Amino acid sequence: MGTNSKISHLPRTREVVRAVLTGALLTLLAACNSTPAPNASMTATEKPVDLTKAGLMEAYKVGVGDTLRVSVWRNPELSADVVVLPDGTISVPLAGDVEAAGETTESLKERIAAVLNNYIRQPEVTVSVLSATSSEYLQRVRITGAVNAPQSLTFRRGLTVMDIVLLAGGLTPYANPNKALLYRKEGDKMQRYPVKLDDILSKGKLETNYALLPNDIITVPEKSF
Repeated sequence: MGTNSKISHLPRTREVVRAVLTGALLTLLAACNSTPAPNASMTATEKPVDLTKAGLMEAYKVGVGDTLRVSVWRNPELSADVVVLPDGTISVPLAGDVEAAGETTESLKERIAAVLNNYIRQPEVTVSVLSATSSEYLQRVRITGAVNAPQSLTFRRGLTVMDIVLLAGGLTPYANPNKALLYRKEGDKMQRYPVKLDDILSKGKLETNYALLPNDIITVPEKSF
């Protein structure tokens, strides 16, 4: 009687064990396919990187909703903090409405100075961005370097390093895939993290297949011959 009771419980025990093993396997697979975002402890450099000077990122272009500070030296009455209006213009004292959207701060100051030159002698204008809120610029991810089609793409939730490489047409024959870097702004510093593209694309190792964030940049260097 006792023996039959033990035997009757064996199928149920097998089902429990099978369920536990299945759950563990699913958890393991999920962990393999999702890589946590990099953090400062993984950084490859501790120095801030000026991506514009390095040629890795275009100069900031003013967009609708940005707040700018226009300063005219020796003419404080002409200086003002202005917001880029929905039509892409700003209103500058004496200069009136000036097209701003799509301009860099450098080109915009020259445009304003050209108008003010009709009213004051040799105006010295500076333009700075107080608040960059234009989503067109901030909500993008970029990949450059040894890829077939360098891209600046609209950010989509769930986009990964592998996704953006494929969208860029893959790597060129001259790429050095395991020397790729992810640039990410964290606070007031630009951090960079190593990305092992050969491991991701050829070996299925997804440890550095990071989920991207808006304004991330992937750079792929060429091999040194």
